[in-house]
Amino acid sequence: MDTGKLTTWVDQVQPILLAFGLKVLGAIVVFVIGRWLISMVTGLVGAAMTRQKLDPTVQRYLVSFITVSLNIILVVAILGYFGVETTSFAALVAGAGVAIGAAWSGLLGNFAAGIFLLVLRPYQVGDYVGVGGVEGTVLELGLFGTTLTTPDNVKTIVGNGKIMGSDIKNFSANPHRRVELVAQLAGSADAHKAIALLKDAVSKVPNIAKSPVVDVEILEFNEFGPKLAVRPYCHTDHYWQVYFDTNKAIADTLGAAGFPVATRPLKIYPV
Repeated sequence: MDTGKLTTWVDQVQPILLAFGLKVLGAIVVFVIGRWLISMVTGLVGAAMTRQKLDPTVQRYLVSFITVSLNIILVVAILGYFGVETTSFAALVAGAGVAIGAAWSGLLGNFAAGIFLLVLRPYQVGDYVGVGGVEGTVLELGLFGTTLTTPDNVKTIVGNGKIMGSDIKNFSANPHRRVELVAQLAGSADAHKAIALLKDAVSKVPNIAKSPVVDVEILEFNEFGPKLAVRPYCHTDHYWQVYFDTNKAIADTLGAAGFPVATRPLKIYPV
């Protein structure tokens, strides 16, 4: 090979190789610094969520999502630094994101709703709630669904998206709960005497709250006679025991006092 031509070729290639080497070195420096910044950001975000006592599962998901997103941005930036056309790559990533989002729309909706439930905390494990048309005790508040045990002892999972899209009733949020019952009297019965007797009898039912006191009032008048509203208060844990025991107290009290049985009045039709 001609020595002169070789020298000329080396002289021409050398600046190109030097420039490329500097770019590679710069890319490595950017990658190392970028990775360090990503670690620092995710560490700060994780620490902030820990201080806010956010659920550990949510923390892992959010930190992973932020880490992946920032790493993609870093790689795209490095490719752009090398002069690689990143528009198509960005469009591909966006298209893949749209496709995944469309395929997993229900799951992603439940996931997003789960994040809000974990942050807002309208209820917690152990509470008796009504969510998504289902009542029960909360066993687990997950990212995609809330697990309940219903009063008839059935394990039920309700999607978080359905929960956030409907009313949420937390029966354990307040110190007591009112039990709604009625007592039907005959038209000839002494309503005031019945009210006094029921207030005394129902107030002796176990686990009834001392304050507020038991309410017994005339609710309405119907074709049978006066209907009484009987409303004791109790803790949610004792709701059904108070409910059934109060019904027994109503029946026993009115029966022992000799109150007439409410019957439908006889209708006389013209001949």
